[in-house]
Amino acid sequence: MNLTERVNEDLKQAMKARDEVKIRSLRSIKSAFLLLQTAEGQAPVTDEACLKALQKLAKQRRDSLEQFRNAGREDLALKEEQELVVLESYLPAQIDEASLRSNIVKLIEQTGAQGAKDLGKVMPLAMKEFGPVAEGKLISALVKELLG
Repeated sequence: MNLTERVNEDLKQAMKARDEVKIRSLRSIKSAFLLLQTAEGQAPVTDEACLKALQKLAKQRRDSLEQFRNAGREDLALKEEQELVVLESYLPAQIDEASLRSNIVKLIEQTGAQGAKDLGKVMPLAMKEFGPVAEGKLISALVKELLG
C-alpha cells in the first residue's frame, strides 16, 4: 500500500471514529497530495514526492506552532501541535542530534572541509543524506558549528 492509499484509508477510519484532529490533519495531507498530482499532470505521485510534501507540511506546522507560542496563542498552538503529531506519524523516524552530529563529522572528514569557507561543499551533501530524517535547521546549525 503506497502512502496516498494509506492516508485515504486512515481518513476513512478517522471519519468512522469521528476523530476531528485526525480528520483535519489527514484532509490537509490529502489536499497536498492532490496538489502534487495536478502539478504533475494527473500522473501517479511517487511516495518520495509525497514524503517531501509531508515534510513541507510538518515544517509549516512547526513554524506556525512557534509563532503562535510567541504570540501567546496557546489555543492555536495546541491545534498545530495535534496536527503535527499526526503528520509525523507518516514521516520516517527522525535521527537524534548526537547521531546526526557524528554523521556530519564523518561527512566533513570525507569531503576534506577545513572551515566555514567549505560550507558550500558540505551542506548540499548533508541535506541530501540527512534531509529526510532530520530538520534542515538542525543540519545547518550543526554543519556551521562543526566547521566554525
